[in-house]
Amino acid sequence: MKTVGNIIWVLFGGLELALGYFTSGLALCITIIGIPFGLQIFKLGVLALWPFGHNVRKTGQNSGCLNTFMNVLWFFIGGLWLALSHLLLGVLFYITIIGIPFGRQHFKLAGIAFTPFGREID
Repeated sequence: MKTVGNIIWVLFGGLELALGYFTSGLALCITIIGIPFGLQIFKLGVLALWPFGHNVRKTGQNSGCLNTFMNVLWFFIGGLWLALSHLLLGVLFYITIIGIPFGRQHFKLAGIAFTPFGREID
């Protein structure tokens, strides 16, 4: 199921979504200050390309308040809008019965788009 779901996802918008994430990640990595944020955008891009079969979990390491500070900064830079867009798309997919698996993937993307620091993709 995950292979079929990933193929359908890529054909119907996942590739464009991932390319947008990768392009903005490259743009952020051009500056030294934007590198940590660019790396988180790449994390989102990988998940946006092949979301089925991947899980998002919190990292086991405790890095103090750095993750919290970076997540708060991320929230004001654009994480809120990314999370809201994925939540809206998830709700729209949940309206149809066929779109429920794709809505679940958008909710997973919304969770990592809201607070990407301190999370890993399995």
